[in-house]
Amino acid sequence: MQENLPFLGFGLGLRTEHYNAILASKPDVDWFEALSENYMIPGGKPLDFLTKIRENYPVVMHGVSLSIGSTAPIDKNYLRELRKLADRVEPAWISDHLCWTGVHGQNMHDLLPLPYTEEAAKHVAERVKIVQDFLGRQILLENVSSYASYIDSSMTEWEFISQISNEADCLLLLDVNNIYVSSYNHNFDAKAFIDGVPAQRVQQIHLAGHQNNGDYIIDTHDAPVIDPVWDLYAQALSRFGPVSTMIERDDHIPELEILVQELQIARDIAKPYLVQRQSA
Repeated sequence: MQENLPFLGFGLGLRTEHYNAILASKPDVDWFEALSENYMIPGGKPLDFLTKIRENYPVVMHGVSLSIGSTAPIDKNYLRELRKLADRVEPAWISDHLCWTGVHGQNMHDLLPLPYTEEAAKHVAERVKIVQDFLGRQILLENVSSYASYIDSSMTEWEFISQISNEADCLLLLDVNNIYVSSYNHNFDAKAFIDGVPAQRVQQIHLAGHQNNGDYIIDTHDAPVIDPVWDLYAQALSRFGPVSTMIERDDHIPELEILVQELQIARDIAKPYLVQRQSA
């Protein structure tokens, strides 16, 4: 089922604060990532803005409610609404998080980590297959940041991710900031994570800022990308080659121009790998 998805270039998360500026200035951004749940209602201003922005830019859809790791039944109503939005927007791809968000009808409104076990990997892989069959396309799964680990875990996070993506034949959204955050919190080598995932399945990269509290880091998406994360991004590109990359900002959101300037750093880091791609 491996699809030949496009290289989109360098994008930003689509935020309501920037709707008008995007339409007015048509910034030097290659694509936008829309949070699926913000537009999964009929009509309304958000969907109207998304439709207009889609006329000028490629869009991908990124969800937070699939809860692919839960033991609760997959929400078919959610999938129907997701597919309906995809039919309207025609995204380059659809992604969500490798996590669970609740059970027994209770949504925790958080991206909760999974135990890294054979049983959990097989459970998630089977659910991913169901989702992909329903949507008629591969999905991307994103590694989440974590602050606690499970005693039962029997493999590394990157081994867990690799097993799921290979068994389910899905793709990966590699969040480089989340790798950095989790490596700090759990004391593992971030480069080992990058080296450990299947390169052919990495379709997108997230970059973001975080809050360092000394003993631990929280993934807050409310600050610029820091230098060690940029360094890790460069290491990722050295293994994967150019990958569609975007910056997330969910709080303390600056003017659009500031994020466009930050995005230029990603372009500059990726330039040598883009040249290699073009000359290949």
